[in-house]
Amino acid sequence: MFTRDPLAGRLPVTLITGFLGSGKTTLLSKLVRHPAMAGAAVVINEVGEIGIDHDLVTMASENVALLANGCICCSVRTDLQETLRDLFARRHAGEIPDFDRLIIETTGLADPAPVVQTLASDTLLAAQFRLDGLVTLVDGAQALQQLAAHEEPAKQIALADRVFITKADLVDEAQRQAVEQAVRAINPRAPVSTLLHGEVDPAELTGLGLASARASQATLSFLGEPLAGDGASGERHLGQRPALHDASIRTLSLRFETPFAWPAFSAALELLATLRGPDLLRVKGIVNVEGKPVVVQGVQHIFHDPVELDRWPSTDTGTRLVFITRHIEAGIIRNLLSAVAAASPASQAAQGPTSRP
Repeated sequence: MFTRDPLAGRLPVTLITGFLGSGKTTLLSKLVRHPAMAGAAVVINEVGEIGIDHDLVTMASENVALLANGCICCSVRTDLQETLRDLFARRHAGEIPDFDRLIIETTGLADPAPVVQTLASDTLLAAQFRLDGLVTLVDGAQALQQLAAHEEPAKQIALADRVFITKADLVDEAQRQAVEQAVRAINPRAPVSTLLHGEVDPAELTGLGLASARASQATLSFLGEPLAGDGASGERHLGQRPALHDASIRTLSLRFETPFAWPAFSAALELLATLRGPDLLRVKGIVNVEGKPVVVQGVQHIFHDPVELDRWPSTDTGTRLVFITRHIEAGIIRNLLSAVAAASPASQAAQGPTSRP
């Protein structure tokens, strides 16, 4: 019986990433001035990387600053886990103003996966924070060249819950469309929008993740609907959507109608993560576990604790899973989970009694 929302009270974390020159500094400088962000804490890698120095009014310590609008700015000069633990402890002790949201900005060359893993694997942090979404900025003027020359931009896009194309005013419509096509080829499920001069409603950066175990339309949005769809895309069936830009990064969508037994399903994911963790870029889905809806999500070899929803968010009770992978043949994942589904008690019961040899 559903009694407690395991996500209740956890502070939402928005991770902002993007390759060098994509506009993260411009975006953050606008965000910290927005009234809706007055209750946020912003964690950046170096204080000098964000042009807000003239807005600093007091230095709470070497790496924590209070901005004019009450927003906290904290630089990462040691380990991220240590920084976040210290930030939360000082908030709890009243040494710094209360905050109700955390925004983490990565450097342009950073792989965002370890940050997501930190939030899931550190017991203290996982009890206090939840990933609300990963936002990636893509330079409309340089993205095609960057994608051709570097691995990081493609991975930043692949992991994103939402993508913004910046500097679109500096290119013609044909190039903007080419950049958008490249983005959608790598990550066909993330909404893609244009962002000019960092001007954005903070609401567009928030509410991207699983916020509650109480199912709603937002749950389906987080899962990347219309995955269960109306059949127009053909994704009500097992299949894949290979990336057109980078053949090594693929998006695989799987669907199963037969309920899973949790021990077998979780063991399959654990096996996959153990053998191919570095290339298992991101996993999202809602799983029918003996009739109950359970949300799973993970990055590489780290998975968040599964969340059992209080009800199905729609009349669709099938399992829907999305895998974003690198250098993993789709058949490996499909065959593994198909075998687990076929061996489930519900599948065996549907097949009826079998004869003994």
